[in-house]
Amino acid sequence: MKIIRWSLHFYSLPYSREIVWVNAVERAGTFALLLLEADNGARGVATGTLKATWSGVSPRSLKAAMEDFIMPRLNDVDVVDPDIDMVRLALAGIPENRLAKGMVETACWGLRAMAQDQPLWRHLGGDAQVDLAWALTPQAPLAMAQEAAEMRAAHGFTTMKVRAGQGTEVDMAALREVRAAVGPEVALYVDANSAYPSTEALSYVRALNRAGVVAAEDPCPLLPDQGFESLQLEGGLPILIDRNCTSVEDAKRFLERGATAFSVKSGRIGLTEARLIAQLAGRRGAKVAMGLYGECELGALLALQLAAAIPPAHRLLPAEVSFYLLMTEQVIGKPLQLQAGRVTLPETADLAALIDWESVKRHALP
Repeated sequence: MKIIRWSLHFYSLPYSREIVWVNAVERAGTFALLLLEADNGARGVATGTLKATWSGVSPRSLKAAMEDFIMPRLNDVDVVDPDIDMVRLALAGIPENRLAKGMVETACWGLRAMAQDQPLWRHLGGDAQVDLAWALTPQAPLAMAQEAAEMRAAHGFTTMKVRAGQGTEVDMAALREVRAAVGPEVALYVDANSAYPSTEALSYVRALNRAGVVAAEDPCPLLPDQGFESLQLEGGLPILIDRNCTSVEDAKRFLERGATAFSVKSGRIGLTEARLIAQLAGRRGAKVAMGLYGECELGALLALQLAAAIPPAHRLLPAEVSFYLLMTEQVIGKPLQLQAGRVTLPETADLAALIDWESVKRHALP
C-alpha cells in the first residue's frame, strides 16, 4: 500500500472565552489537517496544533517541510506493515520536525486500519468507550471553581486537572475552591507546567498530597536525575512527566530513575511514538495518561483512538483531550458522543468521512 496523494489544510477555530496558557494567551486555536490517500482507496488523517511556543512551527514552515523533504521520502514506501514500520524508518534520517513526522505517522495508522476495514481504535486493540477528564486552565480560583461545577454538571466528568503555576497560595486556593464546587467524589490532579524551581518542588508536591490530589504533573522542570528520583520517592504522589518526555529514549531515561507516570500526547509526537512510550511504560510497571495538546474535536477523536487501546491497568487517569468543548466551531460533521464523562468512539474505519470539508474551508486561514 503506497501513498498516491496528500493534502494539507490550515484552519482556525474560536474559543468561547480567552484562554491563558503558561506561555500564550489566545482567543482561537490554529490547526493543520493532513489527508493521505493510498493506491487501494484507503484514507488517513491527522491533525496538528500550531502554536509557536508549543510545536514551534507555523503553517508556512509546516507546509514547506512537508513539501520539501517529508512527503518525498515516502514516494515509494510501503506503509502497510507497522511491525516493520517503513514509514518510521524512512523519516528517521530527518532531524527535528517532530510535529510533521508525527502527523504523517498518525495518518498512516488510519490507512492501515481502513485497509483492514476496522475502526482505528479496534485496529489498535482498544474498546469503543473512553473516560475523559476535564482540564481547568489558569484563572482566578472562583472562576476555576465555577467552570469545574458547570463542566461536571454538563458532562459528568469524574476527574479534573487543575492547571496551576499561579503561585503556591493561588494554586492551593484554586484547589480548595474547586474541591468545594465539585465535591469529594471527583478526583483532582495538578499540572504546574514546570512553574516552580526544583528547590521548592518537594514541599509543593507534599502540599498537593495533603490537599488530596492524586498526581502532580511537572511541578518543576523535570530531568532524569537524582533530584527527580528523590522527588518521586519522597513526595508521596505519582509525578506525571510531560514536557521533558517526548520520545521513547526520554522515557527510558526517566524509568531508570524510578518514573511511575507519563503524559503521552499523540497530537505532539504522533501516534507511533506515543504508543511506544505507553507500551514501554506498561512493561516497566509505570502508568500513562493521554495528555491534551489543545486539540480540536477532530484531534481529540484521533488521540482517543490510542487512548482506547491503553489497557485499563496501565492508565493513570482518564484521557484529558476534552479541551475541544471550549471551542464554538468544529470541522467534524457529527459531535463525539459524550455522556457521564465517557466518549463512545464511532465505528467507522474512514475517519476522513467524518470531516465537514465545508467547515474546513469556512475556517481556513487566509
